[in-house]
Amino acid sequence: MKNILVIGFSTRNIVCSGSKAGYNMYAIDAFCDHDLMRFATDARRLDINGSFDASAVSLDELAGMVLSFGVEFDAIIPGSGFEMLDLEGLPYRVLSNDPGIMRDASDKYCFSKLMGKMDMPHPKTVLLPDINELGFPVIVKPACSGGGIFNMKLESDDDVNVLHKRLQDVGMPPGKNKLIAQEYVEGVPASVSVVSTKDEALAIAVNEQLIGTPWLTDSPFAYCGNITPYEIPCASEMADMSERIILELGLVGSSGVDFIISEDGPVVIEVNARFQGSLDTVEAATGINLLAAHLQAFEGTMVAGKDGRGTDDRMKYACRAVLYADRDIRMTGDVQKELLQLDVCDVPNTGQAIGPGEPVISVLSSGKCREDVLSRVKESVMFIRETLNLLDS
Repeated sequence: MKNILVIGFSTRNIVCSGSKAGYNMYAIDAFCDHDLMRFATDARRLDINGSFDASAVSLDELAGMVLSFGVEFDAIIPGSGFEMLDLEGLPYRVLSNDPGIMRDASDKYCFSKLMGKMDMPHPKTVLLPDINELGFPVIVKPACSGGGIFNMKLESDDDVNVLHKRLQDVGMPPGKNKLIAQEYVEGVPASVSVVSTKDEALAIAVNEQLIGTPWLTDSPFAYCGNITPYEIPCASEMADMSERIILELGLVGSSGVDFIISEDGPVVIEVNARFQGSLDTVEAATGINLLAAHLQAFEGTMVAGKDGRGTDDRMKYACRAVLYADRDIRMTGDVQKELLQLDVCDVPNTGQAIGPGEPVISVLSSGKCREDVLSRVKESVMFIRETLNLLDS
């Protein structure tokens, strides 16, 4: 393979991974940010009109964008938001899982039924109209989307009423965006990165998740990044559970399993049947190129490398922290130049507008010690905040 096209709302990490592996990477992306344009051979920007709904993008529109590159692609990889979209009508090989498998993996309500059959620890899950079957507190989230931005923790009937009013205010049609309610599990969020063929699954990293981190966001459930590896006593158990789940679902390629580490042990939350936000830290910590591993898996070959059952002296720690905007921001050339002095990615283009609660930039760091890595990231975030303040002066 030589020419690979990635289609997704945010494809930067996949494109960078593929470029480092020596592939000619192309992208259809909603942002086309500084990093993407640096590493992609060519890119096209999706016009999404502020709606991150892949179903609103027509296959004819995508086909026109694909053909506009004038390139014979060896493979198309669906990225974030496009995992469930049927791309088989495009004139090239699409490296994606069977739509039925994807539906079972991505729909949190269907997934809860599978966890029950497998006797896996998993929070009780119901459709929103059946929320009275659960005791408070509960968490409400979309059944088939991620990122945590819409997730809400409800602790009383009054909170349920507030939720229904919020749904009315945003004009969410009943049935179009299915919501589920889950019993709330207290604990530390984590994930396991898995690469799998049809016959074998290998957990290559256990990751600490940064969710709702106060020095990065005001949203309590927003995804704020990862630290890899996550060295905890139950890491091996989590790796085993993840491999079993991925094999049971029949997923191929790169996938992730999210957990909450509760007082009683790891609790499975959901599966991400796609490249995950932890890609940067997993690659930096393990030395495994996930795009190359993903391609190999679709050819039936398992990646050679470390698994998620522990670490050794050679394994680095790596952190990616996603900083969110607390106000309206419009990137300038001078501020962008200052930001590029740091170890950062997902850098906005000059002139790009960023609204409150939207991600601004990601900060990266790696080294031998978790504390040092995290300290450097926090220092960079402080510098970025000070630099962004220049936009108001």
